[in-house]
Amino acid sequence: MTELDTLLPADDYDSPWKDALERYFPEFMAFYFPEAHALIDWSYGYQTLNTELRQVVRDAEIGKRFADALVQVTLLTGAEEWIYIHVEVQGQRETNFARRMFTYNYRLYDRFERPIASLAVLADADDYWRPDHFGFDILGCRHRLDFPVVKLLDYAPKLDALENDANPFALVTAAHLRTWQTRKDPDARYQAKRTLVRRLYRKAWDKQRILDLFAILDWMMRLPDGLEQKLWQDIEQIEGETRMRYVTSVERLATERGRKQGIQQGIEQGIEQGIEQGIEQGIEQGIEQGEIKGKLEGEALVIERLLTKRFGPLPDSARARLHTATTDQLESWVDRVLDAPSLDAVFGDH
Repeated sequence: MTELDTLLPADDYDSPWKDALERYFPEFMAFYFPEAHALIDWSYGYQTLNTELRQVVRDAEIGKRFADALVQVTLLTGAEEWIYIHVEVQGQRETNFARRMFTYNYRLYDRFERPIASLAVLADADDYWRPDHFGFDILGCRHRLDFPVVKLLDYAPKLDALENDANPFALVTAAHLRTWQTRKDPDARYQAKRTLVRRLYRKAWDKQRILDLFAILDWMMRLPDGLEQKLWQDIEQIEGETRMRYVTSVERLATERGRKQGIQQGIEQGIEQGIEQGIEQGIEQGIEQGEIKGKLEGEALVIERLLTKRFGPLPDSARARLHTATTDQLESWVDRVLDAPSLDAVFGDH
């Protein structure tokens, strides 16, 4: 396994893919499912129903998928006041994927008693895997779901056209394909990502759309630290040329804060397991998810959360010590968190 392989997105269906799908759902439908898009009356808007979707599928096994969504729309025909569209963006081959689509479809129909359109975007690397139906026929009873499928690999011959397309999901698709093409070549990944970022800034899009699409590019096209720093220098130059200071100022700081939150979430997962191994795994997972430059601050947040779980709210003096400590101090304190009988014992005062 190469260094770049470890930087590819982890199993995570609540990804920037999901945010873009929900925020730009009409464009998503127009790009991937144009025939269905043409049958929807977009003047009525649309509504995402993620809470309802989670309630229906909460007990299902989840594979590596980048996004899912349940969206309420109105048809042009007027035959139904509204229908529901269930979308799955699947990140890898899954043996039971077609059956899962079938199961979700009938569960959603049972829940809403409205027509359910199930659509799939396959973002895996297996050109021969194209599930598009599931059902059974027994004793004269036939039950079958056929669902439209889009395979991102099919867009590979159109890469140049994708990068110049006005639809945001054309750029998303191009980024996905470039990510797979460069998965064993960090330098090529850097060049491809730099090109896509430059094209992104040339689009006549508003700030929020550029930030949303940049989040997807950044999430997909992971780079080793050295090339990542080089890319940020390139982005600063691009923003200077275009006079659009979108990513390199406040938004980058917000990204770092989000990564710190990843550390905290990882620690909480470990603590909830209630065992030392779980806490240690939580620390490792949290730090891996964090990927932050401020290593000291990240470690301080980890220890602060652990101490709060054990001893309750910390006094200001304890928090001040954590956030001004050296690496050696933090490492010694975290070793004591599990066994120390008191807060003072953690800090070595007694």
